[in-house]
Amino acid sequence: MGRLTVLGVQHVLAFYAGAVVVPLVIASGLDLDTTTTVHLINADLFTCGIASIIQSAGLGKRIGVRLPLIQGVTFTAVSPLIAIGLAASGGSGGTAGLAAMYGSIIAAGLATFIAAPWFARLLRFFPPVVTGTLLTVMGTTLMNVSASDIVSWGTNATAGQDATALTLKGLAYAMGTIALIVLVQRVFKGFMATISVLISLVTMTIIAWALGDADFSGVSQAHAFGVTTPFFFGLPTFPVTGIVSMLIVMAVTAVETTGDVFATGEVVGRRITPRHIANALRADGLSTMLGGVLNSFPYTCFAQNVGLVRLTRVRSRWVVTVAGAIMIVLGLLPKAGAVVDAIPTPVIGGASLAMFVSVAVVGIQTLGKVDMHDTRNEVIVSTSIGLALLVTFQPGIASMVPSWLSIIFGSGVTIGALTAVILNLLFFHVGHQEGADVALVNGRAVSVEDVNAMDREAFVFTFSRLHAGAQWPAERVWEHRPFASAAALREAFEDEVLAASPAEQEALISGYSDVVDLLVPGPAGGADDAARQARLDTASLALGEMNDAEEVELRALTDAYHEKFGRPLVMCVARVADREQLVAAGWKRVEASPVREARTAIGEVVDIADERFDAMIADANPIRSAWSRKFEQLD
Repeated sequence: MGRLTVLGVQHVLAFYAGAVVVPLVIASGLDLDTTTTVHLINADLFTCGIASIIQSAGLGKRIGVRLPLIQGVTFTAVSPLIAIGLAASGGSGGTAGLAAMYGSIIAAGLATFIAAPWFARLLRFFPPVVTGTLLTVMGTTLMNVSASDIVSWGTNATAGQDATALTLKGLAYAMGTIALIVLVQRVFKGFMATISVLISLVTMTIIAWALGDADFSGVSQAHAFGVTTPFFFGLPTFPVTGIVSMLIVMAVTAVETTGDVFATGEVVGRRITPRHIANALRADGLSTMLGGVLNSFPYTCFAQNVGLVRLTRVRSRWVVTVAGAIMIVLGLLPKAGAVVDAIPTPVIGGASLAMFVSVAVVGIQTLGKVDMHDTRNEVIVSTSIGLALLVTFQPGIASMVPSWLSIIFGSGVTIGALTAVILNLLFFHVGHQEGADVALVNGRAVSVEDVNAMDREAFVFTFSRLHAGAQWPAERVWEHRPFASAAALREAFEDEVLAASPAEQEALISGYSDVVDLLVPGPAGGADDAARQARLDTASLALGEMNDAEEVELRALTDAYHEKFGRPLVMCVARVADREQLVAAGWKRVEASPVREARTAIGEVVDIADERFDAMIADANPIRSAWSRKFEQLD
């Protein structure tokens, strides 16, 4: 029990900053008083604990994925929730809009719970162009909330106070918070890096207290013990536009939950099936409904805790269950919430700015996989972001439209998300033929039937990327149409390469770069950086950066291989567990006979093509794409 407690506390530390920032930002956006803010913080921690226990320990046979997954409030819900609360209160904020906010949360949670088994069928409406746009919009529009917190001291200056001086002081605290986050990330690695936000919040709050800018008098006034009661702010109401807004948020977070489940399954060694995804999403839906009842917010899996599982290699789900119990205890202590509420607003603004920008960065990374040469994708991204920023920069627009449109035009996230989803349906799904998506062509997911209908030129252009630009494998595979499935298409590429003449195979191998060009950055690693990055797209990022000694040995290995075989040392990096295994396998290949090594080398080419084929399927299938993105972030 002692070890479980220590490991559970570690998870709570990694999670805590992300958990408390959301209610603080929402409270700031709705201009809630200190007592209400403390209540929201405690309700959030209390419900987070229950949600984490439901997800990790499970509830019955169909609720909870039973993996070490911490549940936390999703950042994607922040801006829409503020918009719902402001719209329901007539723009005045305060507790008047909370009933509509919680009604929207309950409805979205119920819909998620019911739709969980069928969610995979809906994922095709959320390809990378949509999810990337949504994440970018969410991150950029939330920066407005952070900016307001940073300058709050100056904008709320009263008579006799120097607004400029207060603004500069708030800016200094915010910049100090951001600088500390960067410093911790630069100096430390592993667990310390995962709690960089928590470290910066604590440090800057202590500095502010020492300078007289943090007031902890509310801690003594807060009750020692308190339990959040259902519907504390009144019975919920259910505005249609608010429900639609939260449904979109839950759809996006469901994609991320799917990725977290796949990533955690890889870490703990469990094969993830559709049943696991459905169970995880049911837990998300139930926890979100519970959040609406207990005065909290929507819930999803926290990715940083997935990384912590990988870092510590402690795979027991009961550690997360204990962490959930610890959070429940914290949620029963209003004094703990009062301590958090005492953090100066500019410090919160600096921390939230760093966290929200990271959301936008993930969106940009996702959009990097989208073909922007396709005008349709360009229109989806530019129109969605443009409308989102329009209502963010000019919030007064919401008051100029009919009341039933006020929530849509009151939130950049809501209008940006709706625009992206609707335009994607219009451009890529109206009249679209059903079928299994097997590839992404010009930003559009295509089915086996689409592939079978391609002319020779289009087929070769699409699939020549599998073999470093060599066209003859795709040209020969095209002759084998039609294909019954994606698996049959993959097998056709494997068979053609393995059946080619030795001279053709040798020429194909020569078109690849040495493994050193994949793993050693900079000019020393090869002149064609763009090509090297394209090859890395299918490589595992778990190998990390090589140190000087490892780089020297890898170069010696490459030179020895060249001297004996006269060809580049081609290795499928994605199928190597670590750097030590990679180097050992390379030296073993140097010791092989020329005939055996020729077979091994062409096998590596086939493996690389398989990985690239998988990447094409992941881009066409958001479940696979979410899994790939999440798993690569864990290192």
